[in-house]
Parts: sequence; C-alpha cells; structure tokens
Amino acid sequence: MTSGTLPAAAPRFDTVDVLRGLSILAVVLLHTWLRFYLAGYDIRPYMPRMMAHLIFLNGGNGVTVFFAVSGFLITLTSLRRFGSLSAMRAATFYRIRFARIAPLLLLVITILSLLALKHAEGFQFSGKGVPLWRAVAAALTFHLNWLEGRHGFLPANWNVMWSLSVEEMFYLVFPIACICLARLRWGMALFIALLLALVTIGPFARTVWSSNPIWQEESYFGGMDGIALGCMTALLTEFLAKRRVEAWSRAYRSFFLFLQVAGAILFAVIACGPDWLWKLFPTKADFYGTLLAVAACLVMLASVLRQTGGRLSGPNRLTAPLRWYGRHSYEVYLTHEFIVVWGVLLFLHWHPNTSARPGGPAPHQVDLLSMVVWFSGILLLTAPLGWFVSRYFSEPLNRRLRGARPAR
Repeated sequence: MTSGTLPAAAPRFDTVDVLRGLSILAVVLLHTWLRFYLAGYDIRPYMPRMMAHLIFLNGGNGVTVFFAVSGFLITLTSLRRFGSLSAMRAATFYRIRFARIAPLLLLVITILSLLALKHAEGFQFSGKGVPLWRAVAAALTFHLNWLEGRHGFLPANWNVMWSLSVEEMFYLVFPIACICLARLRWGMALFIALLLALVTIGPFARTVWSSNPIWQEESYFGGMDGIALGCMTALLTEFLAKRRVEAWSRAYRSFFLFLQVAGAILFAVIACGPDWLWKLFPTKADFYGTLLAVAACLVMLASVLRQTGGRLSGPNRLTAPLRWYGRHSYEVYLTHEFIVVWGVLLFLHWHPNTSARPGGPAPHQVDLLSMVVWFSGILLLTAPLGWFVSRYFSEPLNRRLRGARPAR
C-alpha cells in the first residue's frame, strides 16, 4: 500500500476481532456466573480476588469496549464506503444497518414473546410490572434501556437489548450529524466538537446525573463516550493511513507498537480491577469506563495502522477462537441467554438448592470440579448456537436485504 486511504475491501482487522471476542466472552461469563450466583452457587471463593474479578465481573466493561469498537468500525466503514463523511448517503447507511441488525433481533423478540406467553421458567414477565407488549415496543423503538430504568430489569435475553438501544440511537443520529455538520465550512471541527462533548458527558451520565443505578448503567449518554472515542479514533486512523506508509521511519512503526502494547496493558489492568485503581480518580464521576474505551481505541488505532502498512505477519493461530467469537459477537450476544438460562435450570434439577440467599452456602454441596465442568459446558455451547444462527439465518438474510451476492 503506497498512499491514499484504507482500501475499500480491506481484510478484517484481526486485533479488532480479538477485542470483540474478549468483550462477548466477558458478557457471557458474567451472565453465566450471575445465574449460578442467584441460584445460591458461587465459584469465586475458590479463586484469588483479582482472578475472579477478571473472569466473572467484566461484562459491563465488555459492553463498553463494544461501544468503542462500534463507533470505530461504523465510522471507518463509512469513510471507505462513501469516501468522506460529508458524502454520507443516509438511506444506504440505514439499509445496511437494518440488514445487519433487524432480522435476528426480530427473530429473538418473537421467540422471547412466545416463551413469555407460555410462562416458560426464566422468561416469564410475571412480577416485572411491565406487560409483554410494552417490552416489544421498547425493543423495536430503541428505548428498552429507558424502560428498564423506569421499571427494573426485564427477564433473560430482553435485558441484553439495552445496549442495542444505545447503539441503535447512535446509528439513527450518526448519518444525520454527518450530513448536517460535515458539509459545512467548519463542519468537521463541529463534528469533532460534538464527539468531544459526548466524551465529556459520559462519566457524569453514569454517576452524578442520576441516582437510579440501572439508568446510570444503561443511559444513552452513559454509553456514548465510548462510541464517540471510537469515531474519533477512526477519523485519526483514516488521516494517518493517507500518509505514505513506506516513508514512515522505524521510529513511527515502533511508536505504533508502543501504543498498542500500552493500550493492551491498560486494558488488562482495568479488567483485573486492582484496589489501587479505584483511588486514581477520587470523584463521584465514573472515568473508568472512559479510560477503558481509550485503551481499546489505542489498540485499534495502532494495530489497524500496523496491519494496513503491511508490517504484520498472518493471524495468530492462538487468537483464532477469540477472533471467531468476535466475528459472531452479535449472534452470540442475542442468543447466549437461552443456553445460560436452560443450562442453569438443568444444573439445578440435578443439584437442587433450597437456600434463598444468593451466594449463600448450598445445602446440597457441589464439588468444585462439577461446577467448573458445568459452567464450561454452558459457555462452550453458546459458540455453536451463535455460529448456527449466523451461518443459516443472519448472513443469508443480510446478503439478501443488502442485495449482495453470496461469497464463493
């Protein structure tokens, strides 16, 4: 590659897929652990504290990284597809996003609605204070996060759609902002100023602006700082990619490697959750989510530029499972709770626990090996379900709705 831009048909960025794989893995681990915990079984006491935090309590961080990756990929893809943000075609953008998101979302909502009407254990709406039709309407109009903030958490699989509400609101506004701002004389400066404003707002939207813990976690502005950082990282990546890659000195290439390693280290430290980390920002505002998004953006910026410059070897085989998980993250995200809920219910059938206290001692003790094996089995089963849905449902419909020919 000599100059110009990132190619329109660039290969997948392996490190970005690894980030997505780690993120969806963190979400599935959290939800699986949480189901066991609420049933009275907790595997954490058998592990060092930081290890337990790293493995089981990073689901929220996984969503934060998803937001950063989403902003990065959508902006970078739009730059490649349209040439510039000012050339954005809203109808094309919405059609492509609809083709990717809507088919599986509608299928999952239909299945969940049928399970709720049948009062299936783990999926029933009784006692939630929200009728089924209201949840369906909220999921389809991008405000399920607001509904949960008002009425509490919804049943399994509905709850994960809160993050879709944040992302879909971004997808709704993004092309409009590009068309309205990027075409002005100082439009790009205004666009970046808007992104910086969202980054500034995020830490406060997650804390001091609301006393509702659910809304602190699921608000629109609380997730937009990660998305905005991803957008700015994509703009910087495209700008740097237009420079002549061959002319970059070894110092520049070493600097990109340094950024990637620094981002990865920061990413790992936040994921481990050491006690000293929480003392870095002695304020009520939540800067940790923003810091995590910055770490993910450093990794994406440096790794994509290094891969684009042709300085990397082929994909690392050791990361192949994570990259696969990342490529199918949307399908795994929307379907994994079916495996988790039914897997834990089956576990409880064989190992009943009459304790009503979450995390309390189980009257019917289960040895550590049994818990690990069952936990791992549930985790592993989410992968083939995600693959099956992607291979035989999402991908064919996506191609058909986009008008693309299947790959040969």
